[in-house]
Amino acid sequence: MVEETGFDSHGTRCAAWYLRAGSDALTGSRGRPCVVMAHGFGATRDAGLLPFAERFAEAGADVLVFDYRGYGTSEGTPRQNVWHVRHREDYHSAIAHARGLDGVDPDRIVLWGSSYSGGHVVPVAAKDGQVAAVISQGAAMDGLAALLEIGRYAGIGQLLRLTGHALRDIAGSLLGREPHLIPVVGPPGSLAAITAEGAETGYRSIMGPTFRNEMCARGALLIPLNRPVTAASKLRAPIFLVVAADDNIAPPAAVRAVAAKAGAGSEILELPSGHFDIYTGALFERSVLAQVEFFQRTLRVTASTG
Repeated sequence: MVEETGFDSHGTRCAAWYLRAGSDALTGSRGRPCVVMAHGFGATRDAGLLPFAERFAEAGADVLVFDYRGYGTSEGTPRQNVWHVRHREDYHSAIAHARGLDGVDPDRIVLWGSSYSGGHVVPVAAKDGQVAAVISQGAAMDGLAALLEIGRYAGIGQLLRLTGHALRDIAGSLLGREPHLIPVVGPPGSLAAITAEGAETGYRSIMGPTFRNEMCARGALLIPLNRPVTAASKLRAPIFLVVAADDNIAPPAAVRAVAAKAGAGSEILELPSGHFDIYTGALFERSVLAQVEFFQRTLRVTASTG
């Protein structure tokens, strides 16, 4: 059963779904684990996350799936602002909320992320220091590498166009104007943050009713500053990484680099998948089964001693 809920993040309410564990398989003396989940670049919680959340709940964990401030049904302005710093703040607020939920073991919080949030969970877990486990799939681990990838498939002219629109948005914000918006995704050759081959079709295949294909243009300048790979060595929690080997949006080499650098060790599953293929069908099944097995194994050890 999916419950509508929410929590405060820096004075703004983030909307969330809460799923209670469907079994006692992972319940320890201090309660149940809780998986905290959010989505990727410009996306909302109704875009393919619920099937993962339901599997985790069936396995014995509570699950909190939330929208960032300014996205979906969460409150907050400006709307549609892709800013990794703000997103990470919301993750920390979600963790604090999850630790206070009735019946949840505060020492067994699992962070889950996919695409952009698949990167966020690394520095968030490293900073928190008490997260029990991390799961990341098809992750954007190095914004600088992603920007270079945009330059490779779209050309330097596209980078200059995005920069121009970003500067226009920043200048307008300083003058008190409404945000200048550009599309999150579009076909090759269009003005959008992501124009890789197949990206528009991929977004459409999973996006839910609250998704808006627009973002504050200033976000384009923030992409290269988002480098979760630099926090990997500070991780104290075990991490399970699903690599989409054929990803043309989030460079898989950066995910492998995180696996190599992870301070607490890592497990990695490579799939013959593009960026969006792991949300549905056979690749979803392979990915989610491996993820569930990882956190069952990881959390059962803690449960048996707790």
